[in-house]
Amino acid sequence: MTDNIATIKVGSDVTQLKALAHPLRLKILGVLRMEGPQTATALAERFDLNSGATSYHLRQLAQHGFIREAEGLGNQRERWWQAAHESTRYESDAPPASEEGIASDAYLQSVVAAHLDHIGRAQAARATEPTEWRQASTASDVTLWLTAEQARDLTERLVGILLEMKAETPPLDQPGPEDARRFTVLVHGFPYAPAGKAPSG
Repeated sequence: MTDNIATIKVGSDVTQLKALAHPLRLKILGVLRMEGPQTATALAERFDLNSGATSYHLRQLAQHGFIREAEGLGNQRERWWQAAHESTRYESDAPPASEEGIASDAYLQSVVAAHLDHIGRAQAARATEPTEWRQASTASDVTLWLTAEQARDLTERLVGILLEMKAETPPLDQPGPEDARRFTVLVHGFPYAPAGKAPSG
């Protein structure tokens, strides 16, 4: 079982960043966090891989502390794996051209790709969702003038609200309250980047 709001802080360990930057490992980790313990065989079938490749990715995640063997499950022939934490927090001030900076960019690119995939799956399923869940969902954006300090304060406040609500709910890999579903909120905050060619002058 994962801790309800436990996080693992990915810091300046470049090998740890590289291990998590692999798109498939992010998907595997997401399944373990959301749905509970799984075997390499089950994950291989889910992602259309062979069990050997899946086992390799699981070992990499375990080596860097993202997952662990599930206690009380499995046998000598098959191991069950579970997430060690419910979320990953990443902070770094590394220069972009440094080894850590390059690893950071690769990791964040994979995270954004995973988020886009998540949004796409949710949008594809929207037509089959009940009215109350369609109305509870949003695809909104707001752009405003902020200093860097104000922007950081805003993101911290938004994430803080989510963590407060998360602390009041069961772990994701456990049954939820009646009528409740896992509900994902993706927070992206960034300086505005113009579409198309940037205006001159």
